Amino acid sequence: MSARIIVRVQQESFDAAAEATALTHGRSDIGAVVTFTGLCRDEAGALAALEIEHYPGMAEEEITRVAREAASRWPLEGIVAIHRYGLIRPGEPIVLVVTASTHRTEAFAAASFLMDYLKTEAPFWKKQHLADQTSGDWVEAKAQDFAAADKWRA
Repeated sequence: MSARIIVRVQQESFDAAAEATALTHGRSDIGAVVTFTGLCRDEAGALAALEIEHYPGMAEEEITRVAREAASRWPLEGIVAIHRYGLIRPGEPIVLVVTASTHRTEAFAAASFLMDYLKTEAPFWKKQHLADQTSGDWVEAKAQDFAAADKWRA
């Protein structure tokens, strides 16, 4: 059986627990579920919001491609990848990755792989809106993000 893959790019928030429950509902073969939720930080009070842009269709297609790659690398039963766009305020969720497998090692590895991709290569653009009402910079992935992603290329 191949992994069930669900990818959504959406403006509205999500419920991580409900997504994990839906992925595993009725499945007694799954022994591990790993969830990761990325939240918008306030950057020590400096950030009012993060504006995330994407190309509709392209972002979903690319995330699906990488989710399929994860399913080919590890014996997974399911993957959920949700990424939000639009204006996101500090404390609100931005991204969710859920991986389900028979064993935890594969679920953790696949979740890490997917998040490293989403952080460094997914087709999203992030602009800061600052608390002082000025427009901030476009946010780039950091060197440590790229270093984390490099381990999957070996």
